[in-house]
Amino acid sequence: MPERPDPAVPVRKTEGAAVPAPSASPETPVTPTGRRGAVDHFFSISARGSDFGREIRGGFATFFTMAYILVLNPIILGSAEDKFGNHLSGPQLVTATALVAAVMTVVMGIGGNLPLALAAGLGLNAVAAFQLAPLMSWPDAMGLIVIEGLLICVLVVTGLREAIMHAIPPSLKRAISVGIGLFIAFIGFVDAGFVTRIPGETGAVPVQLGATGHLSGWPVLVFCLGVLLTVALLARRTKGAILISIVVTTFVAVVIDGIADIAPAAWGLTVPAVPDDLVAAPDFGLIGSFSLFGAFQHVGVITVVLLVFTLLLSDFFDTMGTVVGVSHEAGLLDEDGKVPHLGRVLLIDGAAAVAGGAASASSATSYVESTAGVGEGARTGFASLVTGGLFAVALFLTPLATIVPAQAAAPALVAVGFMLMAQVRHIEWEKYEIAIPAFLTIAVMPFTYSITNGIGAGFVAYVVIKAVLGKAKEVHWLLWGTAGLFAVYFAIDPVEQLLGVR
Repeated sequence: MPERPDPAVPVRKTEGAAVPAPSASPETPVTPTGRRGAVDHFFSISARGSDFGREIRGGFATFFTMAYILVLNPIILGSAEDKFGNHLSGPQLVTATALVAAVMTVVMGIGGNLPLALAAGLGLNAVAAFQLAPLMSWPDAMGLIVIEGLLICVLVVTGLREAIMHAIPPSLKRAISVGIGLFIAFIGFVDAGFVTRIPGETGAVPVQLGATGHLSGWPVLVFCLGVLLTVALLARRTKGAILISIVVTTFVAVVIDGIADIAPAAWGLTVPAVPDDLVAAPDFGLIGSFSLFGAFQHVGVITVVLLVFTLLLSDFFDTMGTVVGVSHEAGLLDEDGKVPHLGRVLLIDGAAAVAGGAASASSATSYVESTAGVGEGARTGFASLVTGGLFAVALFLTPLATIVPAQAAAPALVAVGFMLMAQVRHIEWEKYEIAIPAFLTIAVMPFTYSITNGIGAGFVAYVVIKAVLGKAKEVHWLLWGTAGLFAVYFAIDPVEQLLGVR
């Protein structure tokens, strides 16, 4: 009996048969022998038309294009405070972020055998910082993320992921990504001081340019230079554009802070000063600091359900898009366009969310930047082992990450906002029954500084419009139930008054 081919091997159709597609290299890869041969066979490196050199280069490329998360995640989480005014430690956040990324990327490499790296998700960490934490303590917020990850695992195991995927219209899913993009960009502008709230004014516009209606001060100049550098590198399709921008802008900030008389408060939480030591032992103080059910003591059950659903929705569908996109780019989809070992991959991604919450690093998820490694030739999970190993090395370089001021990291948030905004072109704007809910989803997120509010506005509007048009049967029952929960969420104050809760 002939050996069954690897389902992830790129194939091409011939007359009635499927044969392996030719390697991207003009030379047919030769299967190594011995220990290297065992590794090659386990990861199907030669079978997928790759070699160890390409996998290693791909692993490095992926790391350097997503290493910015070691800076951005501590900036986003560290700049927020919980209900009791507590902040998370920057060095501890760097350690937690690097640890989760290292472990889960290696697990994905071995278990999923895809060149797919995982780390704290942008957008998801914004939910944790600006939506969850203000309502409860940090351990309570991270407990909700653990619950969200466990629910993803349950959905994968039970096969309910297909039902959820089909319940939400594609345009509404894209609108969620776009809204999160604008929300993240807005956070970047605010954190850098480019946009500020007008103090002591009533009846005026709520925000303004700079601190006094115009740009002033060296820190804001650093941010502007960072934005220009980032967009220039992105426009040139430079690999590692975001990381390069952060490094260069940080260097400029360090130089300016050294020669100019700048008050430390002008930089915000992080002053760009060279640390005494570049290498330090990792601080694992945040690992395991979470509470599964503490959130219920601070907010109602309905609010907890909606917050968890917001996390689950963003995480679950972003992962689906990323996994399919990376696999397509690598030519690993089978004849039916399916991702190899998809259930296993999604289960690992759900476990990454659990690990991120348990480590107080926010929910970890698959990164679309993994396509950078694919572009360098990576086709297997061996590249993920390389990427994970580099994140492990980063555990000991915490002082380097903690000198990056918000003004050097915020341009990356603006860039990520642009990337997510690109999804807007796929929304069916000519169909008002989907365009209006999509618009409300996109607009309400940044305007109310809440991802939950944006998703809720979109869902409720979609259900109401469908019902008014006599198309109620087109709405999946899961969407009806979710919209009902959001309606209660928006009306929670009068509902509580009617019930005499307060």
